Amino acid sequence: MFSKNIDPQQREQYDYARGRIKQKKRLMQHFIIFLAGSILLIIINPILGIAQDFFIKDWFIWAILLWAFLFIVHLLNVFFMNRFMGKEWENRQLEKLKIKQEKKIAQLQQKIEKKLPIPEVKKNEENQTQTPEN
Repeated sequence: MFSKNIDPQQREQYDYARGRIKQKKRLMQHFIIFLAGSILLIIINPILGIAQDFFIKDWFIWAILLWAFLFIVHLLNVFFMNRFMGKEWENRQLEKLKIKQEKKIAQLQQKIEKKLPIPEVKKNEENQTQTPEN
C-alpha cells in the first residue's frame, strides 16, 4: 500500500490510525452483540418462560445490566482512556524510564570509579600506541 521510501513518522501515524479504527470497530461489534444478546435474553425468559424457576426472579435484567456495565467500561476505554493513556502517554512514560535508567547507570559508574579508579596513562605511552597518519 505504501511505497518503500515512506517517512517513518507517516508510517507511525498510519499504524496508530489503523489501531484506533480497529478499537472502534470492536466496540461497534460489542454493541451489536450486546443488543442482540439482550433481546435474546428478554425473549428467552419472559416470553418463552425458560428459567422461570431460577433462584433470582427476572435474572435476565441483572444479566443485561451487568453486560451494559461491561460495555460502558469498554466504551470509556476506547474513547476516554485512550486519550489519557494513548501513544503520547506511552512515549512520555518511556522517556521518563530512559532518563531514570541513565541516572542509575551514571550513579553506578561513579561508584565504580570511586572504588576502582582508572590509572592514568602516561603521555609517552599514549604517543607510542598511536600510529602515524600518512
